[in-house]
Amino acid sequence: MSSPKGTVVLAYSGGLDTSCILVWLKEQGYDVVAYLANIGQKEDFEAARKKALALGAKKVYIEDVCREFVEEFIWPAVQANAVYEDRYLLGTALARPCIAQGLVEVAQKEGAQHVAHGATGKGNDQVRFELTCYALCPSIKVRQPGGFPFNTDARGRASP
Repeated sequence: MSSPKGTVVLAYSGGLDTSCILVWLKEQGYDVVAYLANIGQKEDFEAARKKALALGAKKVYIEDVCREFVEEFIWPAVQANAVYEDRYLLGTALARPCIAQGLVEVAQKEGAQHVAHGATGKGNDQVRFELTCYALCPSIKVRQPGGFPFNTDARGRASP
């Protein structure tokens, strides 16, 4: 295990990817706080909590953000008729910034300088997570072991 690197708040789902990332972050020397956002999905949050703790998370936050998701993301998108190619609703695309908002709030509460997520870089989820985090907290460092580093700050400048 590496030397202590501080605390990272991980957007955790309880699935294979984020569970592996949790263990990898621990092996890299981070203390990991898992963050689960309930946006209305069918999920066994208690099982995910137990799994995160069993894998080494020092703390687990589970937050119900359904109201915020609907009022601050879904409803404005509906009002704007925001659909992709006139047929594809943007539920997942809208969920990522909502989750990232909670992720940053927990990082600030925990005094963490790092956040992480499980987006792999194959789509736009990585960009949605990271740019939201940087916009809300430009000093935050995103640790993204699942894909390619998207290392820019809120102004689009390269960062280490």
